[in-house]
Amino acid sequence: MSDTAVLEQIEQLRATVSRLEHRVEDLEDLRDLEQAIAENANQPLIPWEQAKRQLELD
Repeated sequence: MSDTAVLEQIEQLRATVSRLEHRVEDLEDLRDLEQAIAENANQPLIPWEQAKRQLELD
């Protein structure tokens, strides 16, 4: 196998690993979101206007 072919294969593997890392991060975010939703399921919602004031977004 030539050096060029090896480098191309390494680059393909690097790109695959990068995609997998992003996918894992997305799955971790989804897990955290689902956990937060479950933990807050019985709590009343906060109106958007109140949340904006509390977060000083106005």
